[in-house]
Amino acid sequence: MKLSLGPLLYYWSREDTLAFYEQAAGWPVDVVYLGETVCSRRHLMRQADWLALADHLSAAGKEVVLSSQALIESESDLKTLRKQVGQGRYALEANDFGAVRLCAEAGLPFVAGPTLNVYNPDTLAMLAGMGARRWVPPVEMPRDMLAAMPVPPGVETELFAYGRLPLAYSARCFTARHYNLQKDDCQFKCLEHPDGLAMRTRENEEFLTLNGIQTQSGKVHTLAHRLEELPGAGVDVVRLSPQYRHMDRVVAHFRIALDGHPGRAALDTLLPGQPCDGYWTGRAGLDYQAATTPT
Repeated sequence: MKLSLGPLLYYWSREDTLAFYEQAAGWPVDVVYLGETVCSRRHLMRQADWLALADHLSAAGKEVVLSSQALIESESDLKTLRKQVGQGRYALEANDFGAVRLCAEAGLPFVAGPTLNVYNPDTLAMLAGMGARRWVPPVEMPRDMLAAMPVPPGVETELFAYGRLPLAYSARCFTARHYNLQKDDCQFKCLEHPDGLAMRTRENEEFLTLNGIQTQSGKVHTLAHRLEELPGAGVDVVRLSPQYRHMDRVVAHFRIALDGHPGRAALDTLLPGQPCDGYWTGRAGLDYQAATTPT
């Protein structure tokens, strides 16, 4: 089973971003996604920078996919999307249906991203006919529904298996609002929160995480203790979402577990929050059922 490194959802400094992917070139991941998917105001990495990283990672033996923005709000966003499609060298993770259409018109292979919200076989078959070679189910899709989904021949299934869950996008920037700032004058406060801005209830329980215009789960979704269930659900690729610290150890943990070597130390010590796995088993997303034996 292949291991992928999903797109970076947070806003890190240029130096931290470049250093992260320099290290990733040596990690045991098969697929790396590159690009800004959350906010068009995050300008520290330009398309030329992402393409240079793509070339470097490709030379290191990784399959590279560029990721498109999930919420297109302006002509400048469309211009960026057209450039991503027009580069022609790397497949695109299409995170809205405008990106799907542009890829189909250009004949560019694409990955149907999780924000396309594909819940039925007709939609998946349509995307396959337009050039999708892989799809990422919505993060809320439970195991039994995924196992019952007819997947067209030649299309891989990639599952979001680790990281804070992207739950919603809005035209409003919630991080800026937290600081009583306007979205267009956000002062790039996301840079101060490399794993997102935590929201807690009055009872001090983890609730949600603010990441600019993106709302994430407060807890960290992980299926590290359920990897033996993935083949039965038709999963071909396991996606890990980047976090600021210990990502090398997270990748190593999953690689060792996928290679069938149990008995490793628990992953929980590497998580930037409490774990959850509820969506996978059809329960409330913030629920968690620990493994009976460590993996």
